[in-house]
Amino acid sequence: MNATTMKPVGAADAAQAGGSPAAAPTAAIAPTTATAAAPWHAGERQLQARIGMAERMAQVGAKVIRPYMPDQHRAFFAQLPFLVAGAVDGQGDPWAGVLEGEPGFAVSPDPATLRVAVVPDADDPLRAGMGPDQPLGLLGIELHTRRRNRMNGRIAAWDGRRFEVAVAESFGNCPQYIQARDFHFSRSPALRFPGPVRERTGLADADRALIARADTLFVATYADTDEAGRRVDVSHRGGKPGFVRIDGDTLTVPDFSGNRFFNTLGNMLLNPRAGLLFIDFERGDVLQVSGRAEVILDSPEIEAFAGAERLWRVHVQRVRARPGALALRWRFGGYSPTALATGQWPQATAA
Repeated sequence: MNATTMKPVGAADAAQAGGSPAAAPTAAIAPTTATAAAPWHAGERQLQARIGMAERMAQVGAKVIRPYMPDQHRAFFAQLPFLVAGAVDGQGDPWAGVLEGEPGFAVSPDPATLRVAVVPDADDPLRAGMGPDQPLGLLGIELHTRRRNRMNGRIAAWDGRRFEVAVAESFGNCPQYIQARDFHFSRSPALRFPGPVRERTGLADADRALIARADTLFVATYADTDEAGRRVDVSHRGGKPGFVRIDGDTLTVPDFSGNRFFNTLGNMLLNPRAGLLFIDFERGDVLQVSGRAEVILDSPEIEAFAGAERLWRVHVQRVRARPGALALRWRFGGYSPTALATGQWPQATAA
């Protein structure tokens, strides 16, 4: 990644860029310069080398990982009703969560900046990892078109109601394994349903039921690197219902063929922690868990699960369940063709 200088963006700049639903945050960080670094860190390179792709990915990385948002990505983020975010709290635990708003709540006034007009609710564990100069991973995903783009960076301005992210890494992802869903708002996203939420140390029966029927999850990970400091990433995973195995408080997930970036699993090799997000798309319920992670590269279970190239596990240690937390609702439109070609744990276990 090349060096990037971020300066706070004022309201006048926003108007010139096409407007924003909210003024720029008032509490801005002094300009900083990111440290230049190679596109891949040691964990990513290790997995790329294992499949014989290290040399190829070294060439690809410089072309696809950009220190700015292309115009296509800037327009894409501005049309979304939600973003998935990944952050790290004060205990060093990663969390994945949802930021939602009417399309236009996230805008890019310039290629080096993304301005977001909402922050997580107080009961969302994502909130504990957000604030001035905190690293953040963002995934823009449009379920009905199966489009997705990633942007990672640092919070460069924050006032507790909105924030700006200085872009460090921006790159696209393919539509594989994304199930099609059309969205609508069940209420105004400005109306919050905080409710009493207690953190637990293990999964409840209702949590396991949600996970068992899930065809989609999001995973937040991070790594502390010498080249670029802390790098946070949040990614999508999809399959047929039953693609996540539940053994008490341990979740096992197959890793299918993808872009060979290995952002998620590479982070887990360097820092075995992960935060998972499950959404009940019809009810707006949110389940967030965080725990110890491991990557499994050799196991008979890999061969038994159709489409799996490796496995990863999360040993759940912290849980937040927030019923009805989202204003968004989605209607299922169809499985991804690549997801339909993959397996499910009941069949894999029998094999």
